[in-house]
Amino acid sequence: MQQLDYRIWKLNLLPSTFYFNQTNSLLLSPSLPLLTQMFDHFYNSSGDKIISLEILKLSKSPMFLTTLYLDDGSLSISVSKSDLKKTIYLTPHIYLYLQSLSLKDLRKLKLHISTHFGVEFNTSKRPDGFGCILKTTKVSETMKFLKIVGEASRDCPSMYHKTDWDFRFLKEIKRYKESHPGYEVIASSSDRRKNYTDEECKLLCKVKKEGKTDKEIAVQLNRTYWSIVYKWAELRQSNSSSIIIG
Repeated sequence: MQQLDYRIWKLNLLPSTFYFNQTNSLLLSPSLPLLTQMFDHFYNSSGDKIISLEILKLSKSPMFLTTLYLDDGSLSISVSKSDLKKTIYLTPHIYLYLQSLSLKDLRKLKLHISTHFGVEFNTSKRPDGFGCILKTTKVSETMKFLKIVGEASRDCPSMYHKTDWDFRFLKEIKRYKESHPGYEVIASSSDRRKNYTDEECKLLCKVKKEGKTDKEIAVQLNRTYWSIVYKWAELRQSNSSSIIIG
């Protein structure tokens, strides 16, 4: 049931011949000769999953990368803690759990993602399947990836914990405030989490009064949607506190 909203979102991307069986939580379609014809592009004679270069050439839409990730990927966070400084550092990584593919095919996919989407993945060992998956090792690559899939799945809020770093970061802050009160939580993606300047705060207040939407403001300030939402809430709370104190 946790996947219900996401499956309905995927159904809306598919032709009308597909339908949703809510009892079994399955996306189904009538028997199509095309799927039989395409079988050899996805499986070899041994029944193992494969990457077909012919199909890969057609897979250049951001939605390809997005559904691949939302089905088989995760936004994982490495945590390091300094009790002396009372600081918790969070480093985000993207994992694509494609261990059902051979290393040779993973390398095909890795090259395809690099060439057509500009995001660099590395192979990482796993104890199951064919023994390897894909992951980002640089924060900059993680953020490039999230920008692509975040824009493609903006109308799927049930997946924001995987697609929107600002949304996820806020949830992590709340979690650590409960488990580690008094600790500061810092994201390794310093550029992404850079502080707002006084000029940006003034501009945010100004355009808010003008009636601009958070989405429009995000574009104007080159920030994410959720960053604007959280900053505006922070500014409103700060202004309210000032009025009460005064």
